[in-house]
Amino acid sequence: MLGPLHAQIGGREVRLEGPRQAKMLAALLVDPNNVVATDRLVAVMWDEKAPATAVRQVQDALSGLRRNLAAGGAPGALISTRRGGYQIHLAPDQLDLLEFDHERKLAGQCTTPFESSVALRRALACWRGDALVDVSSRILEFDAARLNEKRAATHKRCLSVELDLGRHREVVEELTAMLRLHPYDEHVAEHLMTALYRCRRQGEALQVYERLRRTLADELGVDPTPPIQLLQGRILAADPALNASGPASGPPGTGAERPGPAGDEPGMAMPVRQLPLDVPDFVGRAHALAEVARLLDGSGQHRAPVVVVMGGPGVGKSTLVTHAARLASAAFPDGQLYLNLAGTSDEPRDPALMLAEALRALSIVGSAIPNGASERAALYRSLLADRRMLVVLDDAGHASQVLPLLPGADGCAVLITSRMLLTQLPGARHIDLDVLSPAEARELFTGIVGRRRVEREPREADAILDFCGGLPLAIRIAGAKLTGRPAWSLRVLRERIEDESRRLAELKTGYLSVRASVELSLRLLPDEAVRALSLLGLLGPYGLPGWVVGPLLDRSDADEVLDTLVDASLVRLTATDAIGQPRYRLHDLIRTCAVEIADRLPAADKRDAMVRVLSAWLDLAGRAADRLPAGLLAAEPAGAPRLSLPGPVVDRLMADPVGWFDAERDTLLGAVKLAAHWRLDELAWELAAAPATYYDHRCLYQDWEHGHRLALDAVEAAGNALGASVLLRGLGQLHIYRDEFDAATRVLESSARLGREVKDSRGEALSLAMLSTISRVRGHYDEGADRAGRALAIAVDEGDRPLEAQLLCSLAVMRLMQGALDEAESLFDAALRQAGALDDVHRVAVVLRRFSGLHDRRGDPDEALRCLGQALTTFERLADERCAAYTLLEVGRVHAGRHDREQAVPALERAAELFHRHGDRLDEASCWQLIGDLDAAADVPELAGRRRERAQQLRRTIGGMLQADAPELPSSP
Repeated sequence: MLGPLHAQIGGREVRLEGPRQAKMLAALLVDPNNVVATDRLVAVMWDEKAPATAVRQVQDALSGLRRNLAAGGAPGALISTRRGGYQIHLAPDQLDLLEFDHERKLAGQCTTPFESSVALRRALACWRGDALVDVSSRILEFDAARLNEKRAATHKRCLSVELDLGRHREVVEELTAMLRLHPYDEHVAEHLMTALYRCRRQGEALQVYERLRRTLADELGVDPTPPIQLLQGRILAADPALNASGPASGPPGTGAERPGPAGDEPGMAMPVRQLPLDVPDFVGRAHALAEVARLLDGSGQHRAPVVVVMGGPGVGKSTLVTHAARLASAAFPDGQLYLNLAGTSDEPRDPALMLAEALRALSIVGSAIPNGASERAALYRSLLADRRMLVVLDDAGHASQVLPLLPGADGCAVLITSRMLLTQLPGARHIDLDVLSPAEARELFTGIVGRRRVEREPREADAILDFCGGLPLAIRIAGAKLTGRPAWSLRVLRERIEDESRRLAELKTGYLSVRASVELSLRLLPDEAVRALSLLGLLGPYGLPGWVVGPLLDRSDADEVLDTLVDASLVRLTATDAIGQPRYRLHDLIRTCAVEIADRLPAADKRDAMVRVLSAWLDLAGRAADRLPAGLLAAEPAGAPRLSLPGPVVDRLMADPVGWFDAERDTLLGAVKLAAHWRLDELAWELAAAPATYYDHRCLYQDWEHGHRLALDAVEAAGNALGASVLLRGLGQLHIYRDEFDAATRVLESSARLGREVKDSRGEALSLAMLSTISRVRGHYDEGADRAGRALAIAVDEGDRPLEAQLLCSLAVMRLMQGALDEAESLFDAALRQAGALDDVHRVAVVLRRFSGLHDRRGDPDEALRCLGQALTTFERLADERCAAYTLLEVGRVHAGRHDREQAVPALERAAELFHRHGDRLDEASCWQLIGDLDAAADVPELAGRRRERAQQLRRTIGGMLQADAPELPSSP
């Protein structure tokens, strides 16, 4: 299975009758010697909705598979029926996967590097190509991807060992190819730099570092880690110790090597580190912390993979779990994933959306994230296999919210906070968190108020703590009151809470007492702070930037009000985001109380406050979108109001527009939902459309679709044709990216019709342009040229120069496909002049990429490659991976036309990787088809067959939309 699926017994091939038997055998082999559930076999056989007879058909396929295996001489007990599924029984020497794992294990047990190298090479020799490359199943694709990652990790480990053995000359070529496939992998870069340096290629070693530094800075916004920076310095200083064999990241000869991810898996260039900020004044909880540590300890016999910390409101569940997770983080070297389920809020988070968020954290983006919740859960579990990760699920409401988020890996553990027992979770251990002990409560109180004040009035402190009853939230509120009033004696506070009518009711009644403590704090706040808190509660369960308080109160500066709320422990400072903004959050119970207070406000006042804050969100989103590389997806401003924040605030937030969008992704979707809730349809659709260029740049298809559909419901209910036209156009572009051309055609035709009805000529032209893209991809060039021509005429009439530049290029491509080369050249020249006059470097690069096809058609491949090189440089500088992939595909085609397989294949493989990362199956298929053709021309028929079959599989996944001999064209607009 480590390559095309192939079974033989005694040297004779086993015949498999059709794809169903192949899928069935593959599903069993992926998990050898374990029971494979019937439900999983059904999912493997039918990627979409299974028929009512699915279980019977699975049984029939298994029977046929057993017959064929028996005919080849296999024992009757090779596949056995088990409760709930089936199991295949194989020895390590009977399956290449088992043999691969066996050799990897042996390599870890070897006593010398030489023996380890030999074992790792034996493991790699088990592979004949990509795993299960000829089995078409969405479920099995995830398993195949996991196995391919394990192969890459083994290869890296092998090269590292061989470098330590002094084989630097032998490993340079393999390391170079591997770094091209994994451009963020600092371990590979370190080894390559060391190998090059030892080959007396110091300059090339430094070039490797510089390319890595630029890649990390441009695409991830981070610097190389200290070990590789140190290595660069040693190379610059010509450190003679580097010439000795030994690992690149430690002093030569010491054997000190920076460890890679657990299990040698390459899944993440950097481990996930998502735990929230720890509470600096955390006290006590020694027994609970010890219990969590004992249950998370992988070496202990009482280890539990799922630990639930439960307790009443305000008892400190999240604080304890965050602290315990940080203490245990060293035992989970592959990272810590944090998800807030908001289970007790008005809007518990959907497990499907949580799975999408987790997959993005694990470097799965764009259309690579499956649409269905079960498929997302399967991919999530596959990615965590063979990793040691800690998953923290905060504020779970019920077991069904948690179950899809549980990893199946033995090395992973889950920490959950909940206000309820989650008895339906298999194997879960519950820790019931109680109030603080008297000693812990005093330590917490003293840390907040100050030791000198407590020692001056010890009896008053004891009385206050007695009234607080050891509840952390009550103690923090009491301490905050004293801290904010340094002139008070402790006696003043004691007298205020001595009266039961004013005391924190939580001291006696649990849940109701927390509510009473909030009300007590509110009575001590200025009216404007109470108003701010009540309006903040209406914004939903999101982490918010501090500037939102200003628009809520219709003030230019509300920092003082926000500080008052923070000092009263009613608003919590949770973190500082990537662009340096402090982010604030209301505790769930406090937010519930705030919403109740807001009920007392006039409806018009609340609506006006919502309009102001949403208008500020829209203004910032528009400004940030305007600072992104030029694009045509964002709609023109319409009738929604916009509110500008103070200039210094705007300048600070907009210094990094992509970073701002990254920080505000959740809140922007929340803003769309809020606008829809308040029936502010204009704000809803403009807020949904404003980030479209960002979503396109980041390939955040789930966010894009979620926001557009939320807003579309609102505008359709309001009869807002313009908003519906814009949103349908955005959804149409998403369908194009996903190769869903029938759905794209339907929504884009509706968008164009609505655009005509509301006289939105630009919108109509954009919809027509996207429809022309569909025509081109389907090979309907006359229809595509007609649509592009109609759109171009509209753009010229409207004086829309950016759109005109795009459409000139689109029409030129159509003419090129039709063979009208002179007309195509004229149109390309006009598009290039137009984009240059607009100083639109991205559009210039797009035109150059397209123009290259004309040069190549006319027999001038050198000019074609010059255009493509210039375009690729621009796209890489702008971190536009999708356009870079299209350009690399064209580079591969030009080199293929010159029969230069050595230059063509690396470009095509890199393009295929990028297309695969973003779920672009059609263009990935084009890459593999062309590589297969090159293999065939080079007289490598077996390799050619595998590559071509891979292309065919990808085409089949999009419904056989293209014929095998149809011309392959990128699907970008």
